[in-house]
Amino acid sequence: MPGREAGVPGHDTGRRLGAADIGEPLGERATLVQFSSAFCQPCRATRRVLAEVAAMVPGVAHVEIDAEAALGLVRDLSIVKTPTVLVLDATGAEVRRAAGQPRRADVIAALGEAV
Repeated sequence: MPGREAGVPGHDTGRRLGAADIGEPLGERATLVQFSSAFCQPCRATRRVLAEVAAMVPGVAHVEIDAEAALGLVRDLSIVKTPTVLVLDATGAEVRRAAGQPRRADVIAALGEAV
């Protein structure tokens, strides 16, 4: 995914995220976690792309998190801009990360690493 940050696979924070962290259950196969902010125009487009991909791929969930409402998690995960998308595998481990608006093809390719 364009805009990916250093260390991916493995911008590894060393922690696995779960439902308690993201506020919703993990997907059976993978989870697309989107950090957004209220006035972020690219966040809206990212929401559409991720929702479409999640609907196309069985077992994939899309969870959007308001970065301003989850500052502790944002700090813990070193999220520096919105939108930022984390691709988690079925266990909640981060396998890919990208900042900025992703293309559908890039999201699908990133999911290939997680499932």
